[in-house]
Amino acid sequence: MSSSRRSFIQKAAMVTAAAGLGISCSDRKQSLAATDLSTPKKTVRNRIGVSTYSFWQFNGPKENSPIEDCIDKAAAMGFDGIEFLLRQMQSEDNSYLQKLKRQAFHAGLDIMGFSTHQGFVFPDKKKRDEEIALTIRQLELAYQLGIPTMRLNTGRWNTTESFDDLMANKGIEPNLPGYTDDQGFEWVIDAIEKCLPTAEKCGVVLGLENHWGLGRTAAGVLRIVDAVNSPWLQITSDTGNFLENQYEQLEMMAPKTFLVQAKTYFGGGKWYTLDIDYKRVAEIFRKVGYKGYVSVEFEGNEDPMTAVPKSLELIREAFTWEV
Repeated sequence: MSSSRRSFIQKAAMVTAAAGLGISCSDRKQSLAATDLSTPKKTVRNRIGVSTYSFWQFNGPKENSPIEDCIDKAAAMGFDGIEFLLRQMQSEDNSYLQKLKRQAFHAGLDIMGFSTHQGFVFPDKKKRDEEIALTIRQLELAYQLGIPTMRLNTGRWNTTESFDDLMANKGIEPNLPGYTDDQGFEWVIDAIEKCLPTAEKCGVVLGLENHWGLGRTAAGVLRIVDAVNSPWLQITSDTGNFLENQYEQLEMMAPKTFLVQAKTYFGGGKWYTLDIDYKRVAEIFRKVGYKGYVSVEFEGNEDPMTAVPKSLELIREAFTWEV
C-alpha cells in the first residue's frame, strides 16, 4: 500500500471517529492545539532568611537572646537561612563559631549573611586603619563560619551623638567642621579597597548597605561601589533605610544587590514605621534577575515570637511567582 493511500485511510478513520462523538474536525484541531501549547506552571521563589537581630534588636543584654536560641527559633518557624549579627555573638573563638555552624547545619539552615559594624569616615588615618583591620578580622570570621556575604557600612560623621536623634532627623547630620563629603567618600573608597584582597582570599562578598552616613542614599552607595569596581564589593539593599523615594532608590541599587534585607514593623516601628509594598519591592528585584536570599529584619514592637512568623509569611508570599 502506498504511503499516500495509508495516510488517506488514517485521516478518514479519524474523521469517522470524531463524527461518532459529535466532534468536528475544527473542534479536534483546536483541542489538540490547546493541549500542545499548554505547559504546567512552575513556582519560583527566593529563599528567605532571618537576621538574629530580629529576635534581639539591642533590647537588653545580648545574653538574653543568644545566637543558639535564634537558630532554633528560625528553624522552627520555617526559614531557609539565618543571618548572624556579629554584635550579638557571645564569642569570636573558633570553637564557638564552629559550634554555631554545626548547629545551623543540623537545623537545616544556611548561614547566609553576616551583619557587621564599621565606619571609615574619620579624618584621622590611624583611626581609619583600625577600622580596616577590624573589617579584615570580620571577613576572616565570616570565612570561618562559611558565610558568603558580609554587610559593610560606610560610617558617618558622628556629629549627632544619639542614634535616636539621628533617626528623628531622618539620618541626616552635619559634617565635621572643615571637612567635605568628597573627602569622606575618598576615605571610604580607599579603606574598602584595602579590604578587598582579604575578601577575595576568603570568598566573602562585601555588601555595602544603605545604612546612614555616606550610604544614606542610593547615589552615595553607588558612588562608592562604582568607584571600587570589584566583584567582591556589591550591595546589601535594606528596604527600610530609605525614608524618601524608597522604590526609586531600590531600583537604582537592584542590579548590584547581593543580599536583600527586608524590614517589617509589626506593632509599630522602634524609630519609625514604613508602609512597604513588598509585592512592588519583589518585582523590582525580579526584573533584574535577583535570585539570592531575602533576610527578614523585624524592627517592630510586637513580640518577635508572633511578629517574625508573620514577617516570614509576608515576605515569602511577595517573593513567590508562577512562571
